[in-house]
Amino acid sequence: MSRTLFRPTSDTSAERQWPAWVGYAAAVWSLAYGALGVYWAQGGAGFPFGVGHDTAPDLSALGSVRREVGAPAIAALGLGGAAMAVTMARAWGRGPRSAALLGAAWTCAAVLALVIPDYRLLVLVAYAPILLVGAPFGWPPGVRLADALPWPVLNQLVCLSGGLLWACTATAYRRRIRGACGFCGRTDAGAEWTRPGAAARWGRWAVAVAVCVPVLFALTRWAWALGVPLGIDAGFFREGQTSGLWWRGAALATLAVGGAFLTLGLIRGWGDVFPRWLPVLAGKRVPPALAIVPGALVAVIVTAAGLMFVRQALTGTFTIGDTISRFGENWAVVGPELLWPLWGVALGAATLAYYYRTRGRCVHCGRL
Repeated sequence: MSRTLFRPTSDTSAERQWPAWVGYAAAVWSLAYGALGVYWAQGGAGFPFGVGHDTAPDLSALGSVRREVGAPAIAALGLGGAAMAVTMARAWGRGPRSAALLGAAWTCAAVLALVIPDYRLLVLVAYAPILLVGAPFGWPPGVRLADALPWPVLNQLVCLSGGLLWACTATAYRRRIRGACGFCGRTDAGAEWTRPGAAARWGRWAVAVAVCVPVLFALTRWAWALGVPLGIDAGFFREGQTSGLWWRGAALATLAVGGAFLTLGLIRGWGDVFPRWLPVLAGKRVPPALAIVPGALVAVIVTAAGLMFVRQALTGTFTIGDTISRFGENWAVVGPELLWPLWGVALGAATLAYYYRTRGRCVHCGRL
């Protein structure tokens, strides 16, 4: 199969040439994380999973993993993943072998980006701006940014980065084996649903869902901050008032609504051109990456957080800090969060539609 679609163009920037190097980057990541597995298997400090290692193992999908089993498994999977990533970077394998490689790569991406992270990663991303702004004023009281950065949570960031590398590796490999452009994924035949007009239509439905779910979540948190015990019992409500938890929840809800507002930009004119009231930027075209990169990242993080709540729902018990509540008694504690996977998928679809709508002609293959 011709590899001309992957030869450098006049633009040699690393981000433009990502299909050529992303498989090797995934191999390096896998090898490095596998080396950590060897280190942990030998008794090294910092194993991030399970009781005695994770600061909140009850929130993690790997909360019951023991070092004696988990560390050697990480070492073996890391080494095998590195070999598989190099194989895909070299575009080896056809027929059933390519399907097996793609299945394994997407499984790696899903586990690393959606299963291992939990809602603590979302809390870190959401609260970091609040803590940075409030730090000089001592707000929120008794809460520091360092408190949100224990190693098990930082490890989730590491795993998320690996998952994204594996997703990009799988995408680049699939494009190679089907003869599509490695940079935009288009072929001569094309696909109707990816054309700008079609993407604009289904993108509007995705945006609608991606806006409604966080607004529903925000309504419950704002109600608690304003003294309305919506969907929770009186004892739990008073406990949150005493600790100041509801005000922190209201701050998070405000960020969620802000994100919902920005999501509207994926289908509105000000998502294509900066509005007139913005100084300096007014009238200039919005760089698509400014919407696509954060939109995709938040979609993954929100989905992972929501899957944690779904996982806990299947056991019938939800753990929020030191409070354990049954869904029927305090439905608003986690009820909106059970919709977060839908929010994440919808936001991802809306971001993809925006990409299809704004990408224009490919500078590598010339297809429109």
